Parts: sequence; C-alpha cells; structure tokens
Amino acid sequence: MNLLVIGLGVTGSALCRFGSSQGWDVTVVEDSPGREGYERLRSEAEALGARVVEAPDAAALEALVAAAELIVPSPGVPVSHPVYDAAQRGGTRLVSEIELASQATTVPVVAVTGTNGKTTVTTLVSEMLTASGRGACVAGNIGRPLIEVVQGDQPDVIVAEVSSFQLRFTESFHPAVAVILNVADDHLDWHPTFEHYRDAKARIFANQDGDDVLVLNADDPVCAAMGDAPMGEGEGERTRARIEWFSTTGLPGCFGIENGVLLTSAGEVIADVSELHEARPHDIGNALAASAAALAAGATLHGVVAALRAHEGLPHRLTLVGEAGGVRWYDDSKATNPHATLAALSGFDSVVLMAGGRNKGLDLSVLASAADRIRHVVAFGESAPELEAVFAGRCPAERVASMGEAVAAAARVAVPGDSVVLSPACASFDAYSDYAARGRDFTAEVQGLLDTEGGDQ
Repeated sequence: MNLLVIGLGVTGSALCRFGSSQGWDVTVVEDSPGREGYERLRSEAEALGARVVEAPDAAALEALVAAAELIVPSPGVPVSHPVYDAAQRGGTRLVSEIELASQATTVPVVAVTGTNGKTTVTTLVSEMLTASGRGACVAGNIGRPLIEVVQGDQPDVIVAEVSSFQLRFTESFHPAVAVILNVADDHLDWHPTFEHYRDAKARIFANQDGDDVLVLNADDPVCAAMGDAPMGEGEGERTRARIEWFSTTGLPGCFGIENGVLLTSAGEVIADVSELHEARPHDIGNALAASAAALAAGATLHGVVAALRAHEGLPHRLTLVGEAGGVRWYDDSKATNPHATLAALSGFDSVVLMAGGRNKGLDLSVLASAADRIRHVVAFGESAPELEAVFAGRCPAERVASMGEAVAAAARVAVPGDSVVLSPACASFDAYSDYAARGRDFTAEVQGLLDTEGGDQ
C-alpha cells in the first residue's frame, strides 16, 4: 500500500507509525516545514522509513497523488488544498484518519461532535464510563489521534471527539454511540456553505444501524431535523439507530430537567442540578448529553452521578479567573464562534464582553441579540472593526490593540455586579498559536490586575 499523508503534525506522525506497522510505503507532504517542533517530527518520520516532501509545487503534488493508493489529510487541511482536486481527478481514495482507524479496531466507539461542547462531553462520557468500572480513553481532537489509540492496548470503550473536517471524509466510520450536540455556523472558512458543514456532521450516523444509539439535541433545530421524528418518539427516518433525545426546555421523552432534577428519558433520577459544579444552561445540556451517551455505552447510573459530581470543568471554558471589587473575571477563550459566545452570555445578567480575533467567515451580527445583557464591549484583533459595527447604537464598544489594553479597558468600565467575560467569538490565529495561549495571556493580565488590587483568585 502506498500511503500519502498530508501534514506532519500530531496526526500525521501517528499515521506514519501506523503505516509503518502495516508495512506500507509512506510519503508525507508538509507545506509549512519551518514551524516549531517540525524537525523532530521529520526525523521521527524518516526513522520509520517515511519519505517527507516539503512544500511541493503543483506538478510534484500531482505526481505524488498519482503514485498513491490511499490519501489521508490531517484534520484542518483546508478544503482549498489542491490535494482534494488532484485525488478526485485521479480517482485516488481519500479518507480521514478516523475512517482509517475505525477499520483497524473492533472496540466500540462513542463519537461526539457538535459546534460547541464537544471536548466537555467527550471528557464527561469517559469519566462516567471509568467511574462505572469500564476501561475508557479519550481520543480524536482531545488527547491522542484515534489512529494512535487503535495501535496499542485498547480499552473497553474509546470516546472520540470528532470534527466536521474528519467526518467529511469517512466511508464506513461506525460509532456504537454517536452524539451531535448542536449545529450552528462555524468553520465557514473551511466549508463552502453551512449545508456542507451540516452534512459533514451528519456523517457521524451514516453507518449506524438498529443496534446503535444516536444522541441528539431536541432543542437544536438542525439536530431535530436530522432526527426527523417527533421528540421522544423513537427512530427517525434519516437514521436506523435508536435515538436518545436530550432537552433543557422540558420536552417530553427526553433526557431532561424537571424541578431542578436531571432525569433520563425513562424518568429515572440522575442527579440534582445543585450537585453540578456549574449549572448554566449549556452545562446542564452537556451533562444530559453525556449521561445519555455514557449509559448507552454501558455506564451505570451510579457511575454517571459520581462523574457529574466530581467534574470541575475544563480550562478556558467560562473558567473563573478571579474577583475584585465585586467584579468577576471569566476566561472563555475556547468560544471561537458566535454560537459559543451567546451560550456563555446566557448565564449572566450584566457583562463587559471582551471579544475579537480572526473571524472564520461567520456572521458576527448575531451577537447583537445579547446586547441587553452587555454593558460594554472591548473589541480586539482583526475582527475589532466588525464587532464595533455590530454593537453600534446598542451598547458602548471600544477597540484596543492588545490583550493588556483589553483587560485595562474592561477594568476601567466594570462596576460591582458585572462579569468581565473573555468570549471572543473568533479564532485566535491572528495573534496566538491557539485559544489556550490566548486564554493564558488573558489570565496572566487579569491576575496581574488582581494582585495590584488585592482581589481574590
């Protein structure tokens, strides 16, 4: 087998190891060989016998595609990359890493996707299974690539966070439990249309059958349409799997909430909302989705409850950084699209919003729907002018040039009772390597401010 891998990052390296273990001839294309850590990855790939080709021109790439029997692009290789057209013209099979991995394992997979909440729910499902005595590990966009997990000693269940990029190029990927949390505009710098993005997400249940479970958000109109059935009435026409719905709005027949208690679709008590470390609307939705998926994958109700009680949240997801003078500061740097920012803002009454970065081709004007709870906007990064325009005439907005200036501006306008929330609605790549680096910068600036003011941290 001649395998052509596009991109020599974490996933590309894992693909090299897998190909080598299979005795395949592996070639890796890397378009940006100068980045940090690349030389180590290249040396490791070459030690495995892989050939590394750096920044090939169009003719060289065409020749590599023609020689390949299988092409696997790393997650996030843009749809504009010429490898896709070349593969289509040459009739060369092109699949994602999760497709290749799924063919190499018989371990049941719980696959989680959605515009927002994937990492939290993936983590929760794994914790619930572990608390139930099941061997579980996380993979995909969280933890190790799925192709790496299937090469070693495998657990009882693999819980994988999967993206639209990965799902787009699947053929037989068949999770025993699939979860779609929500579908809203995102990654339209990669997907040509919202419909393309939605259809990629729907690939998660394309190969499921009647023995499988599909967990869907009954409150999300796109998810509801995917289920194509009245809420709580079982199978939909677009999937052969058994559907478990979840809802935070009281729809019948769903994993839901009633009188402050989380319930299964059969009405069994899961836990009191007061037992959760955070109980904002999206936290409750994530808890319900994870409970439905974990129970379907073999968790016990006791294990589910234990994990919910113990889970303290993940970094950069509405993490409380500190408080001073009656003002609370939150790091929600993971919010890289408007849908995530609106979900974050729904849990507050009076907000100083810090937002901005690189827009991913999304409509930021939807943020105006939360203007009634925003007292002031501090806009930064490439999208700052766009954000100023969104809030013009709705609430005060100002533009700054750096995170330090943004924190100083927010501190200047915040009053007791406010929450200052970094929830950018945009990607971080105009100024940072990733959302975590942006969150760390924010945290450092805020902690410096609180140290000066003598606030609680």
